[in-house]
Amino acid sequence: MAEVAVRDVFKSYGTVEVIHGVNVDIADGEFVVLVGPSGCGKSTLLRMIAGLEE
Repeated sequence: MAEVAVRDVFKSYGTVEVIHGVNVDIADGEFVVLVGPSGCGKSTLLRMIAGLEE
């Protein structure tokens, strides 16, 4: 089917970096859970993978 590879992803809003060098490999058939405290960038990373954020 498909796999997802994310390499050295950064995201900032102005001068504030909110995503710092994230690397993720998701193989075909794997399930992935993003866990972390509120405001740590989980939704931002998912939006970037979906193409909704640059």
